Amino acid sequence: MALFFIGLFTVLMVLDCLILILLVLMQLPKKEAGAGLAFGGAATDALFGAGSGNFLTKATKYASIAFFVLTLLLAILQNNYYHRHNSEFRRLINQPAQTTATPAEPSAAQPAVTAVPSSSNITLLPSSSVSTNSAQ
Repeated sequence: MALFFIGLFTVLMVLDCLILILLVLMQLPKKEAGAGLAFGGAATDALFGAGSGNFLTKATKYASIAFFVLTLLLAILQNNYYHRHNSEFRRLINQPAQTTATPAEPSAAQPAVTAVPSSSNITLLPSSSVSTNSAQ
């Protein structure tokens, strides 16, 4: 669930960044020259009316507030999400190993097999037929 909100807030933040870029570029420059005029700052009067400076200033203010709120929310959510998984991982590592099955010992019905080297290949014989002083 937290991963959904992290993705949603990330998309909202990218859209907010694009809106901020457009708002800054559309604002009228103070000295009637610069990037605002070059990217259509003079057209904002026709689009938004005579008080476009006030509208764009307020919109920029609200978009920047939204940017900082989204940044804080994303930082908090990601911190909680990744530390939660880290603590689960540490808990699993520090948990004592529980052995549910013990290795079965060879029974008398199935004798253990011992390898005896020979000149051409390895012969496997039951351990009861191997003597301790066998040398070839």
